[in-house]
Amino acid sequence: MAGIQVIRYAAELAPTRRKVCLGIGFFDGIHLGHQQIIRQTIADARRHEGTALVVTFDQHPNTIVAPSRVPPLIYPLWRKIEVMEEMGADAVLLIRFDESFSRQTGPDFIRQLSGHLPPIHSLCVGANFVFGHQRTGTVQTLKELGENIRFTVHGLSAVSLDERPVSSTRIRDTIARGDLDAASQMLGRAYSICGPVVHGDGLGRQLGFPTINVGVSGLVLPPHGVYGAHVRINRRDHRAVLNIGTRPTLRNPVPELRVEAHLIDFEGDLYGSNVEVILADHLRPERRFNSTNELREQIARDILDAQMRF
Repeated sequence: MAGIQVIRYAAELAPTRRKVCLGIGFFDGIHLGHQQIIRQTIADARRHEGTALVVTFDQHPNTIVAPSRVPPLIYPLWRKIEVMEEMGADAVLLIRFDESFSRQTGPDFIRQLSGHLPPIHSLCVGANFVFGHQRTGTVQTLKELGENIRFTVHGLSAVSLDERPVSSTRIRDTIARGDLDAASQMLGRAYSICGPVVHGDGLGRQLGFPTINVGVSGLVLPPHGVYGAHVRINRRDHRAVLNIGTRPTLRNPVPELRVEAHLIDFEGDLYGSNVEVILADHLRPERRFNSTNELREQIARDILDAQMRF
């Protein structure tokens, strides 16, 4: 990605004599608490003429250490890195979280980073950060290592909203039950569904309302239904009507979840592109119609409803 260096190994960081300021975490959604960590990392780097390096992982750690408890994610990896770039981070170290890495102790992980990076000036994490094999490393562990390796540690307290800590888990819960305003408040930006445009079956085009199908594998989603939305393409927003559901009118014996958007003011080939769909209003629940003609008429009403609300 232009503007930010994404590396897989610490030694790949562009050669420099500048110190490095690190922010470490999985950062799903990059919510208000995550932003506090990343902003502190960037502030340290700017103040000390260093490099702001965000250290994160290519998949959720539970994928390896607790496969039965892998949560659906708020953002795919590409969107997470995009937001880090928007915030002003200089580089992202994207570590492959595999079986071998999961067995590494916390101190060994930090020492390895220190051995392959320029001098570490500071390291920023959440106050409840745990790391290393069996999650035995803590902020206190980092501070003890910092005394030996000579870097400063920031363990930042969680950000609260409505007297409860903001967390990725809490945001996932609010999205799943359809409280998108609360999710947006905790994210610090409008909630959106992000994914690649994939091939569908062309039903929308047959009905006279062509759609883009958004790949959402592994993501948490709002309740099924029809939403007014904006689809962001090349930094420009296009009005759209979004359907999340299994298309019950088709009476498919094996219903398949689809996330489809009809763009009201855009024509073009988007296959393979990553898009961000920003949900605005919930228009109606998902329902089954008696015929495709009834469905076509309802889609026309949904589009008119969305246009009147924007």
